[in-house]
Amino acid sequence: MKIVVLDGYTENPGDIGWDDLRALGELTVYDRTSLTDEAEIIARIGGADAVYTNKTPISRRVIDACSNMRFISLLATGYNIVDYEYAKEKKIPVTNVPTYGTNSVSQFAIALLLEICHHIGHHDEAVRSGRWESNADFCFWDYPLIELADKTMGIIGFGRIGQRTGALANALGMRVLAHDNAPNDAGRAIAEYVSLDELLAASDVIALHCPLFPETTGIINTKTIAKMKDGVIILNNSRGPLVAEQDLADALNSGKVYAAAVDVVSTEPIKGDNPLLHAKNCIITPHISWAPKESRQRIMDCAAENLRAWIAGEPVNIVNP
Repeated sequence: MKIVVLDGYTENPGDIGWDDLRALGELTVYDRTSLTDEAEIIARIGGADAVYTNKTPISRRVIDACSNMRFISLLATGYNIVDYEYAKEKKIPVTNVPTYGTNSVSQFAIALLLEICHHIGHHDEAVRSGRWESNADFCFWDYPLIELADKTMGIIGFGRIGQRTGALANALGMRVLAHDNAPNDAGRAIAEYVSLDELLAASDVIALHCPLFPETTGIINTKTIAKMKDGVIILNNSRGPLVAEQDLADALNSGKVYAAAVDVVSTEPIKGDNPLLHAKNCIITPHISWAPKESRQRIMDCAAENLRAWIAGEPVNIVNP
């Protein structure tokens, strides 16, 4: 069996290895493949039986051109980059990795919040530049320092990651509200389910953990921000297009939103004209919530198991059954 990985570098820059996949067939790994040049994608897949992709699109044209391809797997959860319905017509299973980053993504959401509350990086740099040494008092701070106990976190999207973030917020002494289309008992043990408008009005901190669907695109916008408390904090390490970025930038610059922290933006890598780059009190990190080694190892393990199970005739994690 010939196996091709189209864009393996972000998943595995060399600290994990590909041994589990290599044990299943003749493996070729490309660090990166063009996202737009279908001729290159087709050439790299060639006569492969099994293809792995993270962000490289596999379109109808690619599927038609690669007639040996019998199995497609995502090195991620999202699968919109694959024409999975056409793959189904061609009887090609498309698999994904449904659960791998619950702990890392929720941990990162809280890290973003704590950075807003304490600006640890900034104050470390201030000390190293000599400002503490030359200070007249025994301490100083450049930003308001925020205690989270007894404040309210509202979480939009309360699946595995949202619930884990809620549990961490509980541990900090926060009250947690949740908005989700499918309330469940596990969620009720952590948070109070409320309508979106109730959540917007009552929350001191709003965290986004919902999938990107047409109905959630731009869910943070001028109208929803107007329903929020003055001085609210907004966190997004889910999907960039959940936020209307110019609307959020305007709210940050006006002070309606005290601070925001995002690990995702609408176009990635970020473009120089993104309005959040120049907004007040906005922390931006380069889509790394998912990237601890432990989390990436789970992706590798599941991705290999997907192929192993398919070979055994017992496929798992199929998104186009």
